Amino acid sequence: MAGNTFGNRFRVTTFGESHAEAIGGIIDGCPSGIVLDLEAIQKEMDRRKPGQSKIVTQRKEEDKVRFLSGIFQGKTTGTPIGFIIENTNSKSADYDHIKDIYRPSHADYVYDKKYGHRDHRGGGRSSARETASRVVAGAIAKQVLKDIKITAFVQSVGQVKVEKPYQDLDFDNIENNPVRCACPIKAVEMEDLIKAVKKDGDSIGGVIQCVVQNVPVGLGEPVFDRLDAELARAMLSINAVKAVEFGLGFAATQLRGSQHNDQILPTGKTLTNNAGGIVGGISNGMDIYFNVAFKPTATLMKDQNSIDVHGQAVIVKGKGRHDACVLPRAVPIVEAMCAMVLLDMYIEQFGFKKLENQ
Repeated sequence: MAGNTFGNRFRVTTFGESHAEAIGGIIDGCPSGIVLDLEAIQKEMDRRKPGQSKIVTQRKEEDKVRFLSGIFQGKTTGTPIGFIIENTNSKSADYDHIKDIYRPSHADYVYDKKYGHRDHRGGGRSSARETASRVVAGAIAKQVLKDIKITAFVQSVGQVKVEKPYQDLDFDNIENNPVRCACPIKAVEMEDLIKAVKKDGDSIGGVIQCVVQNVPVGLGEPVFDRLDAELARAMLSINAVKAVEFGLGFAATQLRGSQHNDQILPTGKTLTNNAGGIVGGISNGMDIYFNVAFKPTATLMKDQNSIDVHGQAVIVKGKGRHDACVLPRAVPIVEAMCAMVLLDMYIEQFGFKKLENQ
């Protein structure tokens, strides 16, 4: 299976399946001499791990990261950073009933047709458990880019939406509620909605907004390696993501150019930021902000029509431990993928020396 490596200069290759002995990764291209806060890395893992609240899957995984190489005396050495995260609470028997059945809107059918074989235990490689390894790499990238602040939060769940622009929100609220919403009032409504959907045996989607502050001018390339294109690619590689929009996004299609254009001030900043901090594929020094749309979780506690490996019609019965809404646990994943892209582009623009031994 190809396609397990992400990035060009700062690269991460992930491995492992949801019900294997462990998952993990190898990070290559990390600058040397970076003092790493291992507790901060584990904190990022804790934000993503299952079982952290009543509105997420109750699979109990500590998600403790064990580093194997690339770090000595608390600093990066510039060599590949290897790490593993052991799977300690997998219950493979929960998936015996789908051994020969394809679940609707899961990767079961396409994996089987593409590879001729699949790991049915929790989806195997297609499971969102793989994203834990990305969070490790993203947490390290965040520490390398210490002056750039990356903040993601749940902007909407179903029809419940935060209408205020991010500038009017207090990001300190994000970790004070299980939904990870920056608006306390909307957070309660979202939590109630997720609980109701879960009780009904169903699932629901929503939108995560990501805001990047203190971004230097010049990140990104003008044609195929545009910053927004690479960020979109990163976000669309996350399980359940179906759309990404930058700045005003689709709302810009309803405006005239005179309304949408960001006029440039003598300082180099712009009067408005409808472009979302990226122009011509390159960062312009304004805040970067974008929305990431997540579809409802595919696994339901309801009966669904499907087929088996022989092409016969079957009924898929919901079973196991699953998220009724993936958004609360996806917030650190969005931040991680964003951090990896930005570090990749930062190294391309300014080189390693500006980062090493900082």
